[in-house]
Amino acid sequence: MFDHKKLGRTGISVAPLCLGGNVFGWTADQEQSFAVLDSYAAAGGNFIDTADSYMYHFPGNEPGQSENLIGEWLSARGNRDDVVIATKVGDHPERKGLKPANVTAAAEDSLRRLGTDRIDLYYVHFDDESVPVEDIVTTLDALVRAGRVRALGASNISPARLDAMLRFAHREGLAGFQVLQPQYNLVSRDTYEGERLDIVQREGLACVPYFALASGFLTGKYRPGRAVDSVRDLPGLAGGYADSERGTAVLAAMEEIASAHDAQMATVALAWLAQQPTVVAPIASARVVDQVPALVALADLRLSDAELRSLEAASA
Repeated sequence: MFDHKKLGRTGISVAPLCLGGNVFGWTADQEQSFAVLDSYAAAGGNFIDTADSYMYHFPGNEPGQSENLIGEWLSARGNRDDVVIATKVGDHPERKGLKPANVTAAAEDSLRRLGTDRIDLYYVHFDDESVPVEDIVTTLDALVRAGRVRALGASNISPARLDAMLRFAHREGLAGFQVLQPQYNLVSRDTYEGERLDIVQREGLACVPYFALASGFLTGKYRPGRAVDSVRDLPGLAGGYADSERGTAVLAAMEEIASAHDAQMATVALAWLAQQPTVVAPIASARVVDQVPALVALADLRLSDAELRSLEAASA
């Protein structure tokens, strides 16, 4: 069972693994999604990540389907008060961007799909640089003051804009970002380490990384020359790392550590992230129940200093 931990300064306690909802309605149907959610909850998991746009970019999917499935599960299980729900704004095809009226309407749409009266953690999914910092922060603050949102986060946003929004919120006494959700994993470290990490440390934000398993690559399933029947085996997704020198080195280091601990490679990748000082809970998704144990096992795997150095050298 998970021990919960503080999500930065939000006052919210979460499991050390956040369950990604991107697969719900995409590669996992309702029955599979409910089974995965049940398995995660049975392990003490309480932190679920989704977005209003998942996964309309792929043919055959509708925006909001992940939120709908999560809302149906919450209703069926009657466990809304036991779960921390994070969702995002800015990428829904009918709610693109961060203009104030659009953000307010998108939040109401998400609340309806989730079947709830509040969003625990509301992220800016993608920045909209056509909208002034002041307008974005003021609109998000209004959602917090109205009780529709408990805490705020940012995902795909430049360090400069992130810093400007935080400084404006501080100066005006408004609700600001308390969580950053960057792309961060063993084959993508420069997407977080550097200016974003500096801001997180300076501001005391919580880091909740997405692509924690590099779209499945860090499970060890994807190898050079090995064809995998998966929508993720594409350039830019999991398959894009398999032929890189860094990817090969990381897999070799992970495999050795996994063997030493009799653990899955996915567990090693998540444990490395979980032991990074600013990281509260990596995000990982599961298409079927059989994939859940390797994810929740991160809570029981503590890597040694030597193992951490080995992974950091391979991923440099």
